[in-house]
Amino acid sequence: MAVLQTPNGFSLDNGGRRIVVDPVTRIEGHMRCEVNVDSDNVIRNAVSTGTMWRGLEVILKGRDPRDAWAFVERICGVCTGCHALTSVRAVEDALGIRIPKNAHLIREIMAKTLQVHDHIVHFYHLHALDWVNPVNALKADPQATSALQQSLSAHPKSSPGYFRDVQNRLKKFVESGQLGIFKNGYWDNPAYKLPPEADLMAVTHYLEALDLQKDIVKIHAILGGKNPHPNYMVGGVPCAINLEGAGAPLNMERLNFIHARIQEAAAFIDNVYIPDVLAIASFYKGWLYGGGLAATNVMDYGDYERVPYDHSTCQLPGGVILNGNWNEVHPIDPRDPEQVQEFVSHSWYSYGDDSKGLHPWDGVTEAKYELGPNAKGTRTDIKELDEAAKYSWIKAPRWRGHAVEVGPLSRYILAYAQNVGYVRDQLGDALGRFNTLAGTSLTAQQALPTTIGRTLARALESQYCATMMQADWNSLIANIKAGDTATANVEKWDPKTWPKEAKGVGTVAAPRGGLGHWIKIKDGKIENYQCVVPSTWNGSPRDPKGNIGAFEASLLNTPMERPDEPVEILRTLHSFDPCLACSTHVMAPDGAELARVTVR
Repeated sequence: MAVLQTPNGFSLDNGGRRIVVDPVTRIEGHMRCEVNVDSDNVIRNAVSTGTMWRGLEVILKGRDPRDAWAFVERICGVCTGCHALTSVRAVEDALGIRIPKNAHLIREIMAKTLQVHDHIVHFYHLHALDWVNPVNALKADPQATSALQQSLSAHPKSSPGYFRDVQNRLKKFVESGQLGIFKNGYWDNPAYKLPPEADLMAVTHYLEALDLQKDIVKIHAILGGKNPHPNYMVGGVPCAINLEGAGAPLNMERLNFIHARIQEAAAFIDNVYIPDVLAIASFYKGWLYGGGLAATNVMDYGDYERVPYDHSTCQLPGGVILNGNWNEVHPIDPRDPEQVQEFVSHSWYSYGDDSKGLHPWDGVTEAKYELGPNAKGTRTDIKELDEAAKYSWIKAPRWRGHAVEVGPLSRYILAYAQNVGYVRDQLGDALGRFNTLAGTSLTAQQALPTTIGRTLARALESQYCATMMQADWNSLIANIKAGDTATANVEKWDPKTWPKEAKGVGTVAAPRGGLGHWIKIKDGKIENYQCVVPSTWNGSPRDPKGNIGAFEASLLNTPMERPDEPVEILRTLHSFDPCLACSTHVMAPDGAELARVTVR
C-alpha cells in the first residue's frame, strides 16, 4: 500500500501494524481513524477520515439568503445555534445591515450559553470516560471521596452519604449486566490511572452534569424559542421585549430566570468542572510530555469586528501563531483569498485542478468518490484507506498554506501570547493549582500545547463565557431600562433594495474553534455558499504538499498500552471535541440517488 510520508518518515513499508478506530466519536460518529504503530507500540503515522457527505452548500444555491440560517443550523444538533449566528452575520455583512444593540447582546448570551453547555457536555459525557473508569469507582471509599472533593472546592454536594448513594446506584447498574453508556469500555486497560475515589467523584459529577445541561439550554428556549436549533433572523433576533407584559417572550421574570441559570452554570464550572479537570490531569501528568503535542500552528478569527458595539466581553483575540512561536502573532483576514484556501487533493471532491486551493467565496462542492488504486475494499466495506489518494469527505483548509489547529486551546494560546489579562490570570491560577496537585512546575507554554492542555483550555473557556455572559446580561438590562427595546432592524429586508451582486463573510468563535461562512448573492438569491468549520480545519486530510491536519499530527509519537484497545487514540482525538457532521459536506452506497429537490 502506498503511504504518504509523515514528518518522521514512518510508513507501512518500514514495517508496523495498522489499527483502525471507526467510529471515533461517541455521538457524532462519522469519523474513522487509522494509525500505524511500530514494534514498541508507538504511533508513527495517522490517517483521519470524515465518512459522510451531505452537500448543504449545494442545497442552498438559488435560495433566499435570509433563509440560509435555518438550513445551515441543521448541520449539527450539538452545535445548535453557532451556524445560524455565523450565517446571519454573513448575510448582514453582504447587505450592510446593522443590528440593534439588544439583538447583539441577546446573540452574545445565546452564543456563550452554547459554549458553556457544549464544553460541559463534551468533558463529562464525551471525553471524561477516556480518563475515568466507572467500574473502578465501585472500589472507592465514600468517606475518602468526600475528603477528596472537599480538598478541591466548596461544592455543596460532597458528603460521604451522597457519594455512597451514587456508588450504590452505580453498583446496581453494573451488576445488572446492562452497562448502557458504560458498555464497550476498556476498563481493565492499565492506561487508566485514577484511584477509585477520583473515579467515583468524576462519575458522580457526570450525573450532575446531565441535570445541569438540560437546565442551561432553557436560555435558548426563552431567547430563541427552542433548543436545539433556536430561531435567528437576519437583522436581529425574533424576540420581543416587554418588561411588564406577562405573556411577552422576554419580560423581567424571564430575564431573571436567565440570570439564575447563568449563575448556576458559573458555580458548577468553578466548583466542579475546573477542579475535576485539574485533579484528573494530575494523575496523567505523563501526557504533558509525550503524545498529543500538535498545537504548534494555531488560528482563530477573534472578535467579529463588523458588529459596531462594545466588545468588552469578547476578550479572546484572533490571529495565527506558526511553529510554536508565541512571540509573533500574524493577523488574519477571512476575506483575503491568499490567507484562507481549501484543497481537495486528498478529499472526495473535484476542483478540476486539485493541486490548487480555492478561497471559500470561489469554493466548489462537487463530490468525486473514489477509493484509490491501492485501497482494499468496496464503497460499503472499506478495509484500508489509501492516504496517497483521496480518503476523506473533509476538505483541507489552510492559512497561507499552513495546516493549523483551531479551538479553545488555540484561542487561549493566542490570548496568552497577546497578554490578555483575564486569560493570563485564569491560567496562572489553574497552573498553580495543577502544579501543586501534580508536584510539577510547568509553564503555560509547556502545559497548553498538549492533549491535557486542550482539555483544560476548554474548561477555562467555559468559565470565561459564564463570567462574560453575566456582563452581557447586565448590559442588556441597563439598555432596556434606558428605554431601548428594539430587537430587530428590517430596513433592508426588501430584496429590491439590495445590490445586484454582493458577498459577505460571517465568523464565530464556535465551541470547537473558528467557524466561517462565506456567501455570494446575485439577483436576490444565493449564488454560492461555503462553510469552513472547526472540524474541517482540525480533521483535514493531507494537502497537495503532504502537510497533515491537526488530528493526524496530534497522534504522532503517542505510546499505546494495548494497541487493540485504543484508549490513547480516543483521548487525544476526543480532546478536540470532534464533530464530523459539521465538517463533512446523505450519501447512499454506490452513488444511488436519495432524493431530487426542485428549487422554486
